[in-house]
Amino acid sequence: MLHSLKTARLAAVMLLAAVATVHAQTATVDDTAKFLAGMMPSADSPLAPLTQEAAWQRHAKFFDTAFGKLEERQLSRIRAWADTNLAAPRPTMFYMFSGPDFLYANAFYSKASTYVLSALEPVGSVPDLSRLPRGGIASALYNVERSLGSILSFSFFITKQMKTDLQAGQISGTLPILYVFLARSGMTVRSVNPISLDDEGAAYFAGENAGPNAVRGVRITFAGSDSQEKTLYYFSTDLSNSGVKASGFLKFCATLAPGNSLLKSASYLPHSGNFTTVRDFLLANSATIIQDDSGIPLAYYSTKKWRLFPFGRYLGPIDEFPGRYQESYAALFRRAQPIDFGIGYRWRTPETNLLLSVKLPDDGSASSDATSVTETPPPPPSPPRVRKPRPPADIGPQQRGGGFFFWR
Repeated sequence: MLHSLKTARLAAVMLLAAVATVHAQTATVDDTAKFLAGMMPSADSPLAPLTQEAAWQRHAKFFDTAFGKLEERQLSRIRAWADTNLAAPRPTMFYMFSGPDFLYANAFYSKASTYVLSALEPVGSVPDLSRLPRGGIASALYNVERSLGSILSFSFFITKQMKTDLQAGQISGTLPILYVFLARSGMTVRSVNPISLDDEGAAYFAGENAGPNAVRGVRITFAGSDSQEKTLYYFSTDLSNSGVKASGFLKFCATLAPGNSLLKSASYLPHSGNFTTVRDFLLANSATIIQDDSGIPLAYYSTKKWRLFPFGRYLGPIDEFPGRYQESYAALFRRAQPIDFGIGYRWRTPETNLLLSVKLPDDGSASSDATSVTETPPPPPSPPRVRKPRPPADIGPQQRGGGFFFWR
């Protein structure tokens, strides 16, 4: 009997020790982000042994090449442009219709301390990757690569494809992409928590009930090389008039205003009469707005309230968005300054248009949110032959099937 009790106690102790060991070996969110991004996690991470697998090593090599080329041809140039043209950015930046595009939010507004991204795509989840079944890692990494193929190639997501790729495996939604972009931007992820907003914009955490019209999202805290803690919010929400009027999303955003805003590859939704509420919010609560022509139509920028600085060349919308050509945009861009990077649907540098709009103080004087910009640059050369978007050589997985259904 005594022997049986000792045996039972020993078994219980061993079980508790095993549970404690498993708990101690749970991968941190930062290690998970680095692993998904093809970067080495901590040496003592349970994910470290998985980096010896051929699938991860191929994945890491692919991302090293793709992000290296993206850094050279776009991101480094965007940061240099922002350093020259944005003198005093606000702590908050808003990026509506963004999807999980932290990459360009950070490139344009690297000095922000709070980022608010929003789109229809769900937050999704990232499980403990060290516990995926055999073969699960290779499948998960491949789906992440495919979901990022268009943004690594063009600078925007093809939403239909991203939705398919990130519902196919155990990781899903925007969260794994946010992890990759944070890690590849040199950030250390400190915490990841769900967040919900009630009708009045109040935030709820840890699964608290935010009511029937709750907007659900995620709050990520992170830090760069200077160790300054920053916050990234991503909300899955309907930005149409009926959607934002039924939720507290814009009320939450108002508590962080005024901010700087980015609109890129927005499917020309701000042109629509069904998105006037979010458009009006951005015009009322932004100190600066950086956009391509898929953002807010030029007619809504009052010359008494905004100073406009065009960069690049305006060739009009691509074929997938007929009827969105703006004569006033074309006139404005006849005095545009040159630009050495491409964004948006016209992602090739000679075809890109970028508009920096700076809100004037109430007295109409110059604003400190942008540096002085030459008003009369040389006229741009003749427009090049327009081509449909296709990826640069050796960047991004090949697109398979389907079409360009909904872009951002």
